[in-house]
Amino acid sequence: MTTKNTSGRGQRELRVKVKTARGRKLSSTRWLERQLNDPYVAAARRDGYRGRAAYKLLELDDKYRFLVPGARVVDLGCAPGGWLQVAVARVNALGEKQGKRVGTVLGVDLQEVEPLAGAEAHVLDFLEEGAEEQVKVWLGGPADVVMSDMAAASSGHKQTDHLRIMALCEAAAYFAFDVLEEGGTFVAKVLAGGAEGELQQLLKKNFKKVANVKPPASRSDSSEKYVVAQGFRGRSSSDASDEPV
Repeated sequence: MTTKNTSGRGQRELRVKVKTARGRKLSSTRWLERQLNDPYVAAARRDGYRGRAAYKLLELDDKYRFLVPGARVVDLGCAPGGWLQVAVARVNALGEKQGKRVGTVLGVDLQEVEPLAGAEAHVLDFLEEGAEEQVKVWLGGPADVVMSDMAAASSGHKQTDHLRIMALCEAAAYFAFDVLEEGGTFVAKVLAGGAEGELQQLLKKNFKKVANVKPPASRSDSSEKYVVAQGFRGRSSSDASDEPV
């Protein structure tokens, strides 16, 4: 591994260059070099977040203000827990903000998640029958926010991966219809690629406002973006579309 100095506007930036090690694929070398030079990865280490994805949620919430003190939040596919960390602080789950309502943060994932103060994490497949009711029991009522940074396992085929993540996002949306309080918010990662029109139609029918945004923390070479749907119209609006569009 070597370093290269680059300068700009009077500042010197130290960039890490990674040599291809014997037995390491070129793609792995590129990934490692990108990680080592990613300012969000460095910031996550400095700020104590479990991953750079935490900054995506911070940036989304700074703009749309859905993680308010007292909110009940469900994080689907919550591992490793970076989004849980952000939600705990923003909804005042630990009660550290005096005079503010205390929120509830619940994460579910197919794998165990390292415990986090202020949040509950459960091993649960949200696609299982009865998962919605179980989540509401754990929350003590309906959710104000359902969010998802899930991505399907990569197949290496761009179009297939796009369809998989869109199907996952649509499933998360239907889950949200069952657990959200009227007026609630749904936030999820999607991939640009031509198959998101049906999801947009579904969300616009069930929410008052739907925005599509690529937060600064999302890598520029990634096709990911986030949908933020606010103002859930209530279960009656989604009853008419019980089958996926």
